[in-house]
Amino acid sequence: MDVNNVKSQMRKGMLEYCIMLLLHKEAAYASDIIQKLKEAKLIVVEGTLYPLLTRLKNDNLLGYEWVESTQGPPRKYYRLTEKGEGVLSELEASWLELSETVNHIKCNEL
Repeated sequence: MDVNNVKSQMRKGMLEYCIMLLLHKEAAYASDIIQKLKEAKLIVVEGTLYPLLTRLKNDNLLGYEWVESTQGPPRKYYRLTEKGEGVLSELEASWLELSETVNHIKCNEL
């Protein structure tokens, strides 16, 4: 078994959920999203984030607005749409169920 591959797949599976959790709290600029993920020890590069944000936007889960910046060109701030909020609620329920399942197995197998 390639442990690094399994870890990578687990991380990819959680990335959309984590981004949506961040945007549920407040609209954010892409570099702010990267910084918040880094603070949570989930390292993501722009080359990974931008295609994911585009896909979520194309699925109508995210919207964005341009905000003037005092330090250069306007910035694109992403936010969850109403549909995105609904999908996030479904992901929350799935995460809780999965987490409970894993914890149950861990506690009963040790």
